[in-house]
Amino acid sequence: MQPKHRLLGRRRFLSGAAWLSTSPSLLAASGLDRSAAAPQVKNDNDYCRLGVPTYINALGTVTRLGGTIMPPEVVRAMDEAGQHFVPMADLHEKVGERLARLIGVEAATVTSGAAGAITQGTAACVTRGDPDRTAQLPDTTGMPNQVIIQKSHREAYEAQIKLVGTRVVEVETTDQLEAAINPGTAMLFFINTFNPKGRIDRQTWVAMGKKHGVPTFNDAAADVPPKGRLSEYVRMGFDLVTFSGGKGLLGPQSSGLLMGRKDLVMAARRCGSPWGGIGRGMKVGKEEMIGLLAAVERYLKIDHQAERRLLQSRVDTIAAALASIPGVHAESFVPEIANHVPHLSLEWDHERIPITSAEASGRLKQGQPPIEVGGHRWMQPNRQSPDNMQGLTVSVWMLRPGEDRIVAERLKSLLAG
Repeated sequence: MQPKHRLLGRRRFLSGAAWLSTSPSLLAASGLDRSAAAPQVKNDNDYCRLGVPTYINALGTVTRLGGTIMPPEVVRAMDEAGQHFVPMADLHEKVGERLARLIGVEAATVTSGAAGAITQGTAACVTRGDPDRTAQLPDTTGMPNQVIIQKSHREAYEAQIKLVGTRVVEVETTDQLEAAINPGTAMLFFINTFNPKGRIDRQTWVAMGKKHGVPTFNDAAADVPPKGRLSEYVRMGFDLVTFSGGKGLLGPQSSGLLMGRKDLVMAARRCGSPWGGIGRGMKVGKEEMIGLLAAVERYLKIDHQAERRLLQSRVDTIAAALASIPGVHAESFVPEIANHVPHLSLEWDHERIPITSAEASGRLKQGQPPIEVGGHRWMQPNRQSPDNMQGLTVSVWMLRPGEDRIVAERLKSLLAG
């Protein structure tokens, strides 16, 4: 098993990793050859013509930068889907059936992102598919309307839960969880990437839900790869699980995947368009539905080991460019849960290189082309560094061919200067 952290040096880079960053065969095998090389001409796309700058994305599959660049097969599928009219209810059913077979779960449906899945999934747990109750939302009078969350899992996504008319109940221990469950409890909500933070782990959370007959929901939006995670949490016993369509799956940014127990998935689907109700505004177009299906089909076929080697080669390229700068330490790491691919952790001695993390990030964004990176120790909650160290986190996952070299040169110029 690959160690979580590994020191990188110039010798290792020169010994053979460099060729990987431009190898056409490796790009094809990994599925990352999804766009042309980075444009060299300014103002050569519709965004620039609108006055909106395009960035080099060394931050990752984040919503505020547009998620991902979709692979050609996903774009083609969406383009073809846009040329026809179909009955949307039938399309929801057939796409859901196909996704469930591909992934190996009881049921699945396409939502408007993982956030839309949270709202529709919460509505399903509150109404249990009763059409009268569904029409009554967000008035939850006479329905279970409490959602239990660990204190360490509280996050901005609670707004999607509260849209349904529910109340959030906070717990910290297993005893508190058991005491909090009552006839008014509609759902136990879990954020997968926060598993290490909480005092109640996934298995215990699921077991408590089963014991008391309360549905459990796992928000795993950014938590592929590896591929097996698509079905892992449903097999673990979570009643509902969501993944973002526009993150690791490289599908449409506005799509999400909700899957799990069939009665709840069907109830969640009926809380959205074209049926109306609380999720009517969370509409998913025919193009996004077909695009997400194409993205999942592609994701299950590609060589993920080749993709990982390619991403590691990009990390090595950047680390090698910085290896000769005194006071700079570059290290490869793979986040434990979300964004589980190679990243570069970059640190420097502030006494030798008098620039802060925030200043370095700002200068990268102010340059041409602008580059967005992560902050110091981002996605490394347990990492400890001396007080004099500053740093950045570089995600290479969303870089296009050749952009690793641009990032390397910009960082070298910034830190060496």
